[in-house]
Amino acid sequence: MALFSELAVYKTGYDFLLEIYNRTKNFPREYKFSLGEKMKEASLDLLIDVYKANKSKKSARINHIESARQNAEVLRLLLRISKDLQLLSTKGFSSLNIMIQDLSKQLTAWQKYMTRVDK
Repeated sequence: MALFSELAVYKTGYDFLLEIYNRTKNFPREYKFSLGEKMKEASLDLLIDVYKANKSKKSARINHIESARQNAEVLRLLLRISKDLQLLSTKGFSSLNIMIQDLSKQLTAWQKYMTRVDK
């Protein structure tokens, strides 16, 4: 079992979390403590799920990976809302969207691998 901090999915998730914190601090007060907090929470939950998946036994690992994937989809939705409300620039949205897309791909590949290993 690799150190969780060495996993590519963890590194991408960590970078995404930092980027979310940097971008949401400039949200207007009206959105900073609602939409911004939800984005921070979902990002942190995703990172915690990656940690838990790495530390879990095979049977529980898939559940944590699935939870991380769900958080990624929630984040994708929140990013879209933020862009539509003009809280994020098109460039900022694109950058974050690419990161979440990369995270989703890594999580899906990990889940498929674990499903094959369990059989």
